[in-house]
Amino acid sequence: MPLSSLNAQQLSAATAPLGHNLIIASAGTGKTSTIVGRIGHLLHSGVEPSSILLLTFTNKAAGEMISRLERYFSKAIVQKIQSGTFHAVAYRWLKEIEPTLALKQPSELKTLFRSVYEKRNFERMNLPIQAFSATHLYEQYSLYQNASLETFDVWFIEKYPEHEGLMDIYLDISHEFEREKIEYGFASFNDLLLRMNTHLASHSIPFDEVLVDEYQDTNTLQSALIDSLNPKSLFCVGDYDQSIYAFNGANIENIATYSTRYPNAQVFTLKTNYRSTASILSLANKVIERNERIYPKKLEVGRKGKAYPPKLLMYKDLFEQYQAIAQNIRQTHVPNDQIAVIFRNNASADGVEASLREYGIACKRKGGTSFFDAKEIKFLLDILALLVNPKDMMAFIHIFEYAKGVGSALSKEFFQCFMHFGEGRFIQGLLYPSIYTLPKLNPNKNIQLGLFDDDQEIGSASRFKYMELDPTLYAHPLLKHAKLSTEAMVFFKTFYQLMQEVHTLQNPSDILRTVIGSTLYQNIIELLATQRGRLKSGEIDEEKKTQAKERITRKARLLLDLSRQYKELGRFVNAMVLGGNELSEGEGVNLLTVHASKGLEFPEVYVIDLVDGRFPNRKMMSSIEEERRLFYVAVTRAKDKLYLSLAQFDKVKKIDYKPSQFLHEAGLIKGDFIEPKQKGKNNG
Repeated sequence: MPLSSLNAQQLSAATAPLGHNLIIASAGTGKTSTIVGRIGHLLHSGVEPSSILLLTFTNKAAGEMISRLERYFSKAIVQKIQSGTFHAVAYRWLKEIEPTLALKQPSELKTLFRSVYEKRNFERMNLPIQAFSATHLYEQYSLYQNASLETFDVWFIEKYPEHEGLMDIYLDISHEFEREKIEYGFASFNDLLLRMNTHLASHSIPFDEVLVDEYQDTNTLQSALIDSLNPKSLFCVGDYDQSIYAFNGANIENIATYSTRYPNAQVFTLKTNYRSTASILSLANKVIERNERIYPKKLEVGRKGKAYPPKLLMYKDLFEQYQAIAQNIRQTHVPNDQIAVIFRNNASADGVEASLREYGIACKRKGGTSFFDAKEIKFLLDILALLVNPKDMMAFIHIFEYAKGVGSALSKEFFQCFMHFGEGRFIQGLLYPSIYTLPKLNPNKNIQLGLFDDDQEIGSASRFKYMELDPTLYAHPLLKHAKLSTEAMVFFKTFYQLMQEVHTLQNPSDILRTVIGSTLYQNIIELLATQRGRLKSGEIDEEKKTQAKERITRKARLLLDLSRQYKELGRFVNAMVLGGNELSEGEGVNLLTVHASKGLEFPEVYVIDLVDGRFPNRKMMSSIEEERRLFYVAVTRAKDKLYLSLAQFDKVKKIDYKPSQFLHEAGLIKGDFIEPKQKGKNNG
């Protein structure tokens, strides 16, 4: 029984009566064990497993808890528990309602948003102020969806009153963006929760208990979804001292006001830390207690053994700091993969990574470019996504942007042509067209739109006669498109041949193996490897190109290995889209942003660049309290040894640095911290 291993604090929380329960679980206090114990208690109490919902912030966290439960209960029982991230769970529910729904990554939807934005001819309008860029407007719109239940214009004007004169245009762009998503069956991560919230207004899903992990990271939209579910019992686990996602819409008020929003709520506090030594916890407590105490608590030591006091490392120069850390890591007896270097800014990682590699020390970065963001992997997933949902215009655009001379606008036209040729069915229009005339591709003009060409010119297919095309392909109506160049035709030919081969296959690994071996993908490998092998002089370094090809092939093989455990293509694509950002590639020392380090622990931790302007980052911070919580998260990743490092000078940028105020607060640097008169002066 999972309850047998719990301490008194954990047991009290895990066996609390049904109702509204909040568990304040500080760093290293065993929140996972408590949640597993709670679910075990519910099952032993006769609660039907299918009426339990576990919401987490990573699918890995949900998987770990479910795996632990399988040690005590049969797999048949445990598998009935609904679990996953807010987005994964909402996606599963919505797919039952809308089978063709296609989840798109923010980068893909940003491209769609930009295509809508760029149709507005801002230069021809008499604007009272410079309009925001498409990227900034998209980011603000996404943040609004997470952070507010008001209308977009009310929320936006409150933040940017000077842009009130442009609000009609911004609203028009957002409305057209939403219409295009609906037309093509796209959904953002925000849309999953928004649409689920709307669905729950008229369709209830009965749960005896909903459990929420990392409750301090919930945003306004997620909190509204929890309330819409209206379960009989709510069990939320979190720590306000680890709320570090305000920039992404997380609302610390959700955990701070729990007792007032749910008047009969019980609050339990887990105080015993089993991760870190007494000296590390003492330092963490000294700093974090300067933040307002929403719920009184102080970490207590739960482990025994030798304790090493946290060590302050001070260097004259930034580069000297990175070199010294690499030397220290080379000399330690701790395995590389059990060491973490944690930083506030991504720029800090470059110097550490270069220094580690100079000493031949393997390392991996998380919080930067993920395996699934690599172009060669995104291309493969776009092919698969198009097979799962042939209405997926964004996947098609990303594929055809590799055709020379074909950008996103022309790719969009080609997609609309295929839909037209197949009377609304993409595969039909691509492989077996029934309409042989080109569609009218002009948008409806309005005052915000720029000037567009009139009806599409018609070209002659005979210009491709020398290519000795298959008769069926030579007769394809796309060849009449005047903007279909020779290079684009070569690409279309290989794409057409591949789709002929794979559109009837069912098994994900069979499909992926065929795609990887196709002429189309081999051409993509050649293109990417050439780009990565090009020197600054423009020449191609053949050795670098060969290495790039090997890395691309290795990544493709890894994706193929991942696909073998799936029988349905849709499930495989969904898993890769939803869980891709949780996976990292490589081995060695862990280079982590503070945000990427959350939830992890390591025997040896370096927190670097602890200087004012970098950590706390006065340029990017939402508040000094949040920066302090970031520091708290970083230092509480350490189990045995904690090193806090800084440099006094940057020779490249000619900047003098002052030690971080958190080092003063921790008592590692004597004297009170004097805040700079000009904020951000020392940002590096």
